[in-house]
Amino acid sequence: MKDLTPAPGSLDPIETASRDEISALQLERLKWSLRHAYDHVPFYRRSFDMAGAHPDDLKQLSDLSKFPFTVKTDLRDNYPFGMFAVPQERVKRIHASSGTTGQPTVVGYTEGDLANWGTVVARSLRAAGMCPGDKLHNAYGYGLFTGGLGIHLGADALGLSTIPISGGMTPRQVRLIEDFKPKGITVTPSYALSILDEYNAQGIDPRDCSLEVGIFGAEPWTNAMRKEIEQAFDMHAVDIYGLSEVMGPGVSMECVESKDGLHIWEDHFYPEIINPETGEVVADGEKGELVFTSLTKEAFPVIRYRTRDLTRLMAGTARSMRRMEKVTGRSDDMIILRGVNVFPTQIEELLMQVDALGPHFQIELSRPGRMDQMQIFTEVADNSVDPSSRTDAAAFLSAAIKKTVGISVKIEVGECGAVPRSEGKAVRILDRRPKED
Repeated sequence: MKDLTPAPGSLDPIETASRDEISALQLERLKWSLRHAYDHVPFYRRSFDMAGAHPDDLKQLSDLSKFPFTVKTDLRDNYPFGMFAVPQERVKRIHASSGTTGQPTVVGYTEGDLANWGTVVARSLRAAGMCPGDKLHNAYGYGLFTGGLGIHLGADALGLSTIPISGGMTPRQVRLIEDFKPKGITVTPSYALSILDEYNAQGIDPRDCSLEVGIFGAEPWTNAMRKEIEQAFDMHAVDIYGLSEVMGPGVSMECVESKDGLHIWEDHFYPEIINPETGEVVADGEKGELVFTSLTKEAFPVIRYRTRDLTRLMAGTARSMRRMEKVTGRSDDMIILRGVNVFPTQIEELLMQVDALGPHFQIELSRPGRMDQMQIFTEVADNSVDPSSRTDAAAFLSAAIKKTVGISVKIEVGECGAVPRSEGKAVRILDRRPKED
């Protein structure tokens, strides 16, 4: 893999500023953001008043803990535009979630918001090793989803040549990579594996392609998957993080020269880690739920938004701004099976250790009797794996899960392609359990 460390002097000054400078800027912007939300969003005025908190109460950064949290149901309850803080004529872009699990969440951007979004995504792409003039194969979905257009915005700001292919039509993805020869690709990690499968199906060695870096986000993925992708493509694989409620992609980014966690662009987003059960703020280094407050958003400010993502905050390394550990799961998609907490990433880590099995899997939860059961559907790495080896691989994985996670599961191993592929976020959990009355 090539050395993609950004050239000296190419970083924004704030990326290498002192912690005192960063904190002073955050305090100034946080005071503005609280006042902006309180004055222009009726929900926040009611929420603050009910909690006995007022923007003037913020004297230092730690005072933010006096203010109430915002959760996804608050956004849904104010559908579609109740959380907007500017007149409709100032809103230049509207995005929304799919709404597959409830009322969609709608977010808006002013011209200034779009400029800031482009800045942080450009900063992220540069941290991944991309440079002006490089070609980027953008396979994130375009449309209401913030991924495709958010990355495109930052690519334009950095001066990249963007190939806006979006998701789907996997054979064409491979053809355009081979024909257009981009340096970077932005895509979900699970769909990157589908592209890898297509390379193998076409008999093309992915290590010979032009890609030097893959920028992966929109779903949790493990370092074991990073290793497989890097070895398969002979390219760097780095993590990008974001969510539409806070901005979209580009809230934080892993630097290609260190790959040791994602630096949060703290001049635009203020992070906290809380105990997900008590809501108390925990110290840097302790694991908990990630909470964000926007510092510069005009159309759609968010105050102490509970992301449900589980991580920890760490000191900066390649940049001055603090890092967040790679997200390992979510507090709201955690599986509780017979009293044991289980995350899909734990299963993925163990699955990646079994050479005979591929990286694709789905977890099915059922309740045939009085007890919940888990079955894992996976597939062989290659159809040449014989039946006895498949049985051994399933037994090995089952034993590893029992030893590491502490639960007994059933493993079903199918042919290559047996597990449904996703062109976006992977569907990891199928909950077949009867719904409670």
